[in-house]
Amino acid sequence: MSWPTGAGFLGLGLLALAIWLYLLLGRGGFWLARERDEKPTMLSTWPSVTAVIPARNEADVIEQSVGSLLRQDYPGPFRVVLVDDGSDDGTADRALTAANNGLGRLDILRGAPLPVGWTGKVWAQQQGINHALASDDQPDYLLLTDADIGHAPDNLRALVAQAQSRSLVLVSSMVELSCHRWAERFLIPAFVFFFQMLYPFAWVADRNRTVAAAAGGCMLVRREALERAGGMASIRSEIIDDCALARRLKAQGPIRLGLTRRARSLRPYEGLWDIGHMVSRTAYAQLDYSPLLLAGTVAGMTITYLVPALLALFGHGLTQAAGLATWLLMAIAFQPMLRFYRVSPLWGLALPAIAAAYTVFTVRSAIAVWRGRGGQWKGRAQARMGES
Repeated sequence: MSWPTGAGFLGLGLLALAIWLYLLLGRGGFWLARERDEKPTMLSTWPSVTAVIPARNEADVIEQSVGSLLRQDYPGPFRVVLVDDGSDDGTADRALTAANNGLGRLDILRGAPLPVGWTGKVWAQQQGINHALASDDQPDYLLLTDADIGHAPDNLRALVAQAQSRSLVLVSSMVELSCHRWAERFLIPAFVFFFQMLYPFAWVADRNRTVAAAAGGCMLVRREALERAGGMASIRSEIIDDCALARRLKAQGPIRLGLTRRARSLRPYEGLWDIGHMVSRTAYAQLDYSPLLLAGTVAGMTITYLVPALLALFGHGLTQAAGLATWLLMAIAFQPMLRFYRVSPLWGLALPAIAAAYTVFTVRSAIAVWRGRGGQWKGRAQARMGES
């Protein structure tokens, strides 16, 4: 294989430039990060809601998470169901401590053994939903949230107000992730940036487009729509369960996904490889376990992010100009997300290096699946086998 000639390098530079012009102008304005949650509005009546929290060894954060839910200033009927999914660190006891005077609003279930064909989180959610629906007074909405998420007191009101005023079957918030340490500043804003690029939030809300996505840390679901969509059993084997659920629900009615500061992750990331594990757990599943799509992704990331920086640093003439222009465009596109996470705008210049790290994480994800350890989460390897 020979290296491209001078004209070949220029062609690569122009291709990368064209890709970024499309991303900025033709991809739903994803990079502007305009889709945010809204201030709660007043409703004449407030529907009933049950929050379902799957928890497996979450003792370090469960008090804060459950406590934030029990302190919601929600005017309507509201209760919380925690499903303890085989924890051995005292998660349930810590949750009870958080309940305090709100004990009557918190139900704790001991999770049943994981059936074949189910992922752990979805099975825990199914049990919590079954418990909520066993009541004669079934909830109008289900709040599906993770055990490491803290909620502002008005978060539930904001979610329900959006759902009711817009007749939404799903309202999901991309929670604010921890972004204080160096590794977090390097990788976390880009995680959300890449997610928005893959699933432009404006397109998620557009009924005329098939794009559907949700963020599993905070999803308010209309109960009747979930039942019509086949319930959690319809996504029982999905690792990327939130987006799979969004696809099912969008067929039932309008959905919405937005950024928020009303819900935040309570657990910081220890370093680069901790974040890398989060990415690698689902990256190859996102590619449908396809080696061909993996190769295309690596090539696409190289052309889109790495080539412009290399040409800007080592090219000449028009080739260097194309590289510089493209690098500048990607840095500009990254600015709204950097502002949201309150980090230096100079991180925009690091996007090629950040993309290189995400490419490595994606390859690691594929290798883990090939070794039979794909989708590792809480001691379980959940990636589907025999599809790579």
